[in-house]
Amino acid sequence: MNELPVEPDRSMTDEQLISMLVSRARSEGLQLTGEGGLLQQLTKRVLESALEGEITDHLGYDRHDPAGKNSGNSRNGSRAKTVVTDVGPVEVRVPRDVAGTFEPQLVRKRQRRLSGVDEMVLSLSAKGLTHGEISAHLAEVYGANVSKQTISTITDKVMDGMAEWQNRPLDRVYPVLFVDAINVKIRDGHVANRPIYLVMAVTVEGHRDILGIWAGDGGEGAKHWLAVLTELKNRGVDDVLMLVCDGLKGLPQAVETVWPRTIVQTCVIHLLRNSFRYASRQDWDKIARALKPVYTAPTEDAALERFYEFSETWGKKYPAIVRLWETSWAEFVPFLAFDVEIRKVICSTNAIESVNARIRKAVRARGHFPNETAALKCVFMALMSLDPTGQGRKRWTMRWKAPLNAFQIAFEGRLTPANL
Repeated sequence: MNELPVEPDRSMTDEQLISMLVSRARSEGLQLTGEGGLLQQLTKRVLESALEGEITDHLGYDRHDPAGKNSGNSRNGSRAKTVVTDVGPVEVRVPRDVAGTFEPQLVRKRQRRLSGVDEMVLSLSAKGLTHGEISAHLAEVYGANVSKQTISTITDKVMDGMAEWQNRPLDRVYPVLFVDAINVKIRDGHVANRPIYLVMAVTVEGHRDILGIWAGDGGEGAKHWLAVLTELKNRGVDDVLMLVCDGLKGLPQAVETVWPRTIVQTCVIHLLRNSFRYASRQDWDKIARALKPVYTAPTEDAALERFYEFSETWGKKYPAIVRLWETSWAEFVPFLAFDVEIRKVICSTNAIESVNARIRKAVRARGHFPNETAALKCVFMALMSLDPTGQGRKRWTMRWKAPLNAFQIAFEGRLTPANL
């Protein structure tokens, strides 16, 4: 590798130094990026300078400093080592000492990748790329030879963080919990759809917080949900004002056992979608218009009157839709008792849909998973890559200001003013 000499004037600003380096590279026909390019050479220089600083700190004296004579330890040359970086593979000279006690921290012994590469692998994996696709991408774009086994090792580290995240302490009270599921294909003898459930909370400060993820086998009932909610309670959740879900079997009974005062609200959007499953496509618009007065009624009594009218009109043709609403009525009507600010945020699980959309994108890219652990790992990494700029968090918090104030009044004494 032809090295670019860099002897900057100490009075130079950063901008002047960068301009000088780029101009010299261009005049000598040196690429800025790629194999042997300016970025690789600068990375090599920075790493080796940092390593030299580390061994100086370790020994207690600079290179060629007389103070090191008869000190009991001294420099002992260096060894070449190639590390994979964000700008490709870089060969660095790692200094050694006579006593063999020097332990470099920037490029540790047996370390072959700098942390930026690990972060890149995790980011690509969170977007749903397979290990083979990630390996090919790093080779094509960065010239980095990272094997599928190495990528697997990097992503496996996520599981330690996932276990810690899944068991972290939670807040004492949450205004709202949203429970929803996504289906993933898992190959366990044969490929089959399996649900992965998410519980997302709105905190008293108006922040969004995913409390956990759980894999199901499709046969969940009250016993399953009792275990999930008890886990949340054991992690510190003493009270939940409202819980919004998609009519999950056994969930209302489990909620009543764990948090007796919690109001369970069925997602109105899902209730409408489920209604359409029993109707011909040509009647969907008519049914939607006929049901709108039911879920926009000012009171439960008014909603019941509008539902009787719907039943008289459509009951003979679509009795299954009438039965669906009758069965779900107890969990459908709670939001009708609140003002419009609360209704807007608790009538559906739309608050969690943006999260599910990101997860589905990663899941679809993978196709199917060899086992439950691989599926959970993919979902967890997708969750950890949400909102990297923090802008979504700001918009979410602003959107929840008015509803939280309404909650404070409606559930007086259960949310304290100091928390809002």
